[in-house]
Amino acid sequence: MGKLLSEMTLDELWELFPIILSEHKAYWNDWYVEEEKRIRAFLPINNARISHIGSTAIHDIWAKPIIDILLEIPETISMGTVKDMLVDNGYICMSESDCRKSFNRGYNNEGFAERVFHLHLRYRGDNNELYFRDYLNDNPDVAREYETLKLSLWKKYEHNRDFYTDAKNEFVEKYTVKAKEKYKNRYS
Repeated sequence: MGKLLSEMTLDELWELFPIILSEHKAYWNDWYVEEEKRIRAFLPINNARISHIGSTAIHDIWAKPIIDILLEIPETISMGTVKDMLVDNGYICMSESDCRKSFNRGYNNEGFAERVFHLHLRYRGDNNELYFRDYLNDNPDVAREYETLKLSLWKKYEHNRDFYTDAKNEFVEKYTVKAKEKYKNRYS
């Protein structure tokens, strides 16, 4: 029997879970909707905002077939309590700080499951990804630039997610600033 995921080094995890990009799939939104319903069923927070973010939420561009979800909770709710609910319902906490926690679901010892989710737990208003998503959906030329950048980085950083993400940061930050100027306080 092989190592458990929790026993693997970062290099072993990156080898087992490489960056894979594919053409946009219409069913990604369906997967998001189903997962949002599942989360709402076990998360008793009425004013939590759950949003589809990441490249699978951007129309018609290549993306990692991983559904990114932003879960924003009011500051009156304990992140630790929400973390426990997520873990009890199949999510694995991958990283955490006082104000941000990241989870995944759909990773196993053989690799990716059919449906893979990354959930980003934040306090309400920590949501730059929503602005970036909206800007790219409203500006298809910019979305294509982003797609081109991602495709150029794919094989170079196929087994190093940190470098892949870091190489996109300048682009993401540039258009997030433009989006926040354009959309003002859309997601306050």
